[in-house]
Amino acid sequence: MSFFEADKLAINFGGIRAVDGVSFAVEQGEVFTIIGPNGAGKTTIFNLVSRIYEPTAGRLSFNGTDITNVAPHQIAALGIARTFQNIELFEHATLLQNLLLARHAHKKSGFFSELLFLPSVRRMEIEHREAVEKAIDFLDLQQYRDSLIVNLPYGVRKVTELARALCTDPRLLLLDEPSSGLNVEETEDMAFWIEDIRNLLGITVLMVEHDMSLVSAVSDRVLALNYGRPIAMGTPAEVQAHPEVIRAYLGG
Repeated sequence: MSFFEADKLAINFGGIRAVDGVSFAVEQGEVFTIIGPNGAGKTTIFNLVSRIYEPTAGRLSFNGTDITNVAPHQIAALGIARTFQNIELFEHATLLQNLLLARHAHKKSGFFSELLFLPSVRRMEIEHREAVEKAIDFLDLQQYRDSLIVNLPYGVRKVTELARALCTDPRLLLLDEPSSGLNVEETEDMAFWIEDIRNLLGITVLMVEHDMSLVSAVSDRVLALNYGRPIAMGTPAEVQAHPEVIRAYLGG
């Protein structure tokens, strides 16, 4: 059994079949990328995996466990984290505070133990801070630690959201268009981060992306969608050369 599997995944919005029988498997330690033109159903699949949407049909499994009916708030605790195409940070909180919020998935203390600030709570607070500082160091965000998000450049915010996802200690990381809004240099940096996340941290990556230079640089395999249906799967070079993929992007 693969590390993550989507089996005949489908969802309807009224009379529109946004995702139509999509199946794929992601192996542990792999960077697997989903591509396709706008409206192909890429982010919808991420919303299904995150349990934001309920599938009309199909099955999702992660690390041998069926997660098709898992509640959305339980996903992070299982070891699945994601970033968003549109940055979702608390703008009037500091970078450090945003990252500490991600540790909520690992909260084990109760109301009274926190009220009394028992030794177990103090130990846990230290663990959370250490995890956050590790992410800050890993992504070279030290100089922005105490800055409000609203005052940070867009590229730094993008990396901050990546750091927040890492602070949940994921085993599977969903990256929704990580290069969106970035310049060429920032996109190259993002490619390095993704490779390091896989190679140094051992985290499996499932990515949605439009920038084919980034896709080619980091992806082991690529799935191409069009109108919610798979049209090609293979290496980045194989998929980019596939006639159906070329037709989907260029028309004809």
